[in-house]
Formats: sequence, C-alpha cells, structure tokens
Amino acid sequence: MSNSNYAGIPDEYAGIDNASIVLIPVPYDGTSTWQKGADKGPEAFLDASANMELYDIETDTEVYHHGVFLADAVTENSSPEAMVDAVHATTKKYIKKNKFVTLFGGEHSISIGSIRAFNDMYENLSVLQIDAHADLRKEYDGSTCNHACAVYEASQKTNLVQVGIRSMDSIEVGINDDDKIFFAHEMVQDDYWQEKATEALTENVFITIDLDAFDPSICPSTGTPEPGGLFWYETLDFLKMVFAEKNVVGFDIVELCPNPSEKSSDFLAAKLYYKMLSYKFKDIALEGEDGYEADNAFTKAGLKKMKNIED
Repeated sequence: MSNSNYAGIPDEYAGIDNASIVLIPVPYDGTSTWQKGADKGPEAFLDASANMELYDIETDTEVYHHGVFLADAVTENSSPEAMVDAVHATTKKYIKKNKFVTLFGGEHSISIGSIRAFNDMYENLSVLQIDAHADLRKEYDGSTCNHACAVYEASQKTNLVQVGIRSMDSIEVGINDDDKIFFAHEMVQDDYWQEKATEALTENVFITIDLDAFDPSICPSTGTPEPGGLFWYETLDFLKMVFAEKNVVGFDIVELCPNPSEKSSDFLAAKLYYKMLSYKFKDIALEGEDGYEADNAFTKAGLKKMKNIED
C-alpha cells in the first residue's frame, strides 16, 4: 500500500509498540461475480482517511491518540483458500499481541479468515453481519472460500446475527436461525429491531460490515448494490448500542468498489471505520489522563478476554 501511516497520523501514534489498534488491509477480489474492483478498496479507503478530520464531534474524542498501526497488506491471491489462510494467520498474530484488530477489504471472502481467527481466540463468539446479502452458501463456484460463503462457517461455529439482509438464494433459507436474521423489509416496520438484534448477541462480538448494507443512494460504489438499504444515522445508532452493551473484540469492513468519479462512498467507509473506533475507545482513558491505569487499560477495552491457547 502507498500510505505510510493510517490517516496521515503522526509517527508517534503509528508504531506497533504504542498502538492499541491494528488495521490490516486485504486488497483481494478473487471471487466476486459481478462488478470487479474491491481489491482497490483499501487504497481508496486510506486515501479518503488521509483527508478526514480526526476530531470526532459526537464522542468529543480523537481516537487516533490510542495509536493505529497500519499493518502490511495481506496480498496472497494464489487461491481463495490460500488467501483465507493468510488472513487467518495475520489476524491471529495481531490478536495475540493484545491489539484491537480491524481489517479492510477486499471482497467479503476475506471475512472467513478474520472470523476464524477471532473464533479461535475468543470464547462464545457472536458474529454480527451487517449486509445486503445472506452469504450463507456452503460452497459456490467450486470453493467454500467464495464471497457468497462469507458467513457460512460462522453460522455453524459461532452465534451469527444478520442485519439488513434483502437478497438470498433459496438454498440459504433455514441455514441460520430465523430469529437471528433481521430482514430489511421487516426492519422498516419494527421500531425495536436494534434492541432485538443486540439482545441476540453474546458478550464477545466480532462485526463484519459489507458496505452494500447501506442504501445505494448513500453508498453506490460497491460490488452488488441492492435497493432498500440502511442509512447513515440509523446504522450509527445501532452500532453505538452494540458497542455500549457488548464487548466488541474487532471488526472488518468489506466490498468498497471505488469509482474514480464518485468519492463519497470512499469517504463514507473512512468515516464509518473511524466512528467505530471512536465508539470502542471513547470511555478508555489515555496515558496521562485521569482514570488511566496501565495494568487494566486493555482489559477495559475487552482485549484480555481471550482463550488461553498457545498455537
């Protein structure tokens, strides 16, 4: 990747030793079946981030002061399976360093590797998928590591909660529990869908966001835009609730398919990422501030509730 530091932050906040947060870019687009270009998503996201104000008005914070280390991109693309293995290994490596690990894709197949790593490391994991598509096929186009299979493994091995779904194949019906799928056409009729979705989650939560979850009127630059999606403030309201009530252990954002003549989607992705970090760290004191205790700063962030494993 051409960007040296995430969002152009000063070097003192960008090194691995001082950073609480790790960002792993995964510029992969090996299995998408319609519009190509998600492999360009991380670079467009980083370019937009470098042009973003770093003070968050809502939380009255500058979360980058907690440190954001921009890891080397995962560039393995010899096969979908090899890519997933590489994402899994890289993600797990940084979780073991006691970092808050985030990823930016790339198409949604990268999440198979990230979810697998978090499930290795955290007990009783929930996966919160915010997406237009169910992505519950066991296999597609000759691979179980296809973007159409992004959360099948999660449905079998974690507590999967799906929000915003409005497109699926008949073979995907019944794979996930009906009470853990929040369909877009039902959400517009239900004033309490946010509370219900949050209650369906266990304590430890990994969030995967496909940008096609958003309505294409506010985020058109994605591989398969679907009408009838989520809007900005309702999405933020939901995320705030999840971060406040659950222990979010990490997240990924995928499926930005940048269009040179339409930059608003890039900026939406950049703001969404920074907002999510702001919600996670807003109540965690920085070194030198009142209330900071070095021994439990990471525990407050929920980064020490991992399985005790050595592999």
